Amino acid sequence: MKSTRTRPNIPIIYEDNHLLVIDKPAGVLSQEDHTGDPDILNLCKEYIKKEYKKPGDVWLGLVHRLDRPVSGLMVLAKTSKAASRISEEIRKNRMNKTYWALVYGMTPMDSTLVHHLQKDRRTNTVKAYKSSKKKTKEAKLHFETIKQSAHYSVVEVDLVTGRPHQIRVQLEKIGHPIWGDYKYAEEDTGPGKSLALRAVRLEFKHPTLDKMMKFSVKPPKQQPWDIFEY
Repeated sequence: MKSTRTRPNIPIIYEDNHLLVIDKPAGVLSQEDHTGDPDILNLCKEYIKKEYKKPGDVWLGLVHRLDRPVSGLMVLAKTSKAASRISEEIRKNRMNKTYWALVYGMTPMDSTLVHHLQKDRRTNTVKAYKSSKKKTKEAKLHFETIKQSAHYSVVEVDLVTGRPHQIRVQLEKIGHPIWGDYKYAEEDTGPGKSLALRAVRLEFKHPTLDKMMKFSVKPPKQQPWDIFEY
């Protein structure tokens, strides 16, 4: 598989003149922040600059993000036209994103969760409430259980809304925190433990071609995903 050959290295799932679809590693920022740690946007710019011997600055559009500890599919736009059209698809809720989460406990076979989320920007955490409160926003998702044991479940999550930390907070609220979630799991898992939340499918309309683009990735063959066969 082609990759960016950067540090860290990023697998490239698909590329054309308009799009760059990558498999984001867990623990890598989507966009640079105050830490100065490597981020997807700049790493992919570095790849394009070297791969195509581009002089000067490289333009690349970050049209959506994944939280730092989350791995999986991301699409970046290589042209401003592509960025504008994909952003419009996202605004109209036409980009379909599917996640897998490995959680503690035995989950229902399927469920729709509706909560009202309140973000604390000071601590970068989110609280979930059953009813609307001041400065809360409604969050809705649907999940199906696809793997299960006596102690763990793997759920496939389809988001209806896209709120910060939504999947992590809503699953914890019903008593099934995600493995490795040091922010929201009840036990102290520690920040060095990789969060078992992965964007596994991505579907959207190509910005210039009249066709739907569909991509999928599997979980990595490492803890805790290797508890199950896929």
